[in-house]
Amino acid sequence: MPTHSANTIEDRLYVLRTRWEHYAAQGRFEQFIEFAVAVNSLAEYFNRLRLPGLVRLCEGLENAVLAKLGDVSTHPISSQDISSLQRQLDTLLGSVATSRSSGTSRRVQEPVAAATDIDWIKPRSVWMIAAQEKRGMADALRRQLQFFGFKVCEIDWGGEQMPQDKPLAVLFIPAADRTKPEEFSFIAAIRANCPASQLFYLGGQAAIEPIVDLMRAGIDVTIPAEDQPSMVLNCVLDLVQTNEQEQYRVLIVEDSRVAVALIQRTLAQHGIDTQAINDPGKLLDALESYRPDLVLMDMYMPRFNGVEATRVLRQMTAYSSLPIVYLSGESDVGMQVEALRLGGDQFLIKPFNPVLLAAVVKTRIERFRETRRSTRLDGLTGLLNHTAAKSRLNAMVRETQHGHLTVAMIDIDHFKSINDTYGHPVGDQVIRGLAWLLKGRLRSIDLIGRYGGEEFMIALPGVSLEQASTVIDRIRADFSGLPHAHPGGALHATFSAGVASYPAVDTAASLTETADGALMQAKRLGRNRVERFR
Repeated sequence: MPTHSANTIEDRLYVLRTRWEHYAAQGRFEQFIEFAVAVNSLAEYFNRLRLPGLVRLCEGLENAVLAKLGDVSTHPISSQDISSLQRQLDTLLGSVATSRSSGTSRRVQEPVAAATDIDWIKPRSVWMIAAQEKRGMADALRRQLQFFGFKVCEIDWGGEQMPQDKPLAVLFIPAADRTKPEEFSFIAAIRANCPASQLFYLGGQAAIEPIVDLMRAGIDVTIPAEDQPSMVLNCVLDLVQTNEQEQYRVLIVEDSRVAVALIQRTLAQHGIDTQAINDPGKLLDALESYRPDLVLMDMYMPRFNGVEATRVLRQMTAYSSLPIVYLSGESDVGMQVEALRLGGDQFLIKPFNPVLLAAVVKTRIERFRETRRSTRLDGLTGLLNHTAAKSRLNAMVRETQHGHLTVAMIDIDHFKSINDTYGHPVGDQVIRGLAWLLKGRLRSIDLIGRYGGEEFMIALPGVSLEQASTVIDRIRADFSGLPHAHPGGALHATFSAGVASYPAVDTAASLTETADGALMQAKRLGRNRVERFR
């Protein structure tokens, strides 16, 4: 292996190439499985980095590999199949190289990604291909994207000249809902030229067949007409967010050392942390100390079996929704159904396919974490919701022994008028725009919550009343200059804010109430201003 840090893109590509070369030379079944795992792991890596074009290429290769997986008797595969997989692999590796060099040449000053395995330099350019009839909306979108630091390059429909630099995203804005044959051809040409970019089609018919046709041509996301302006920026910004997520954790309850070693090796290749116990009697202690996202439970172990252990966990509130996947050589369908009925989430038969095991584990954990997040986060903005924000503020006040903790209540001015005039989708976009600015301008340690409707709460630890007022006023000025695109062009909005600080105000409830009073004063004084509690 290369000597640089583990899990970089170079490491992953090295593993992929090496495993394929070993299989092509020797043709052993276990080598093909290792290659399949490497392809799956690379697809997951690109998915985490939000590189949909490369994800698509990886998944195409993975599907071709899994179709040839078979068993020991079907290997080595034919020379024709070897050549076919080699072509797909070469296409993938070539697209990765092109995309990386393109991104590196346009690097701009961006916050350093927290995750140590994220070494990808993404392009910040967007190609916009708009019909003349949609020029007003396209211009508003362009200004909006430029406000957030994107370089927008406008290209004519059907144009043969394309910039050399590959974009992060391509926006197609057609004149009519029905896509013309020549437009499909142009989309396919862009897809071939930009394999790692995400392609958005703004419009189209709200029916399955035309959307499938667009997907086959190369479109990744079709955005309905009524959601176009409000969704586009959200989608593009989402592509450049590569924040580190907490590592997945899996508790293995298994008394076979061989099975544990194989499971740990498989999951480690996907960056999943594991801990193993061989005695189900130690299960509760392990859950309390390790706090896993999922349990892999052997069905048959000494003292009591996996189903009995699962039934115990399902009676405890803390573990009632924790994903539990059974591992067993049990092939009786009736026994499997009974095991699932008594509390399990899925059943994998030994010997298990390592690709399937990794896919099941990751999917179950993602859904589990998403369910937990949904109880704490606001669905529109991704910020803490009202209940979670209040709870976090209470904790921050308890943790503040000395120094400052400043709280601000923020409210978008004349928001009802925006909804009444432009519609709720545009109103939602204005709310999201403020959320994006707050997340972009404030620190990771700061509390940012959507308190309700168009009202937000922020809390800044270690920041004085004067400092906080300066920061929030700067955000206020930036927000007033942010264009919010809608079908007829763009609008601008403003907000008012009230600020209060600990220890002058010494409880979470009184901080919120006092800051809200200062907010009311800002509105009485004419709005679009920041007022401090004095």
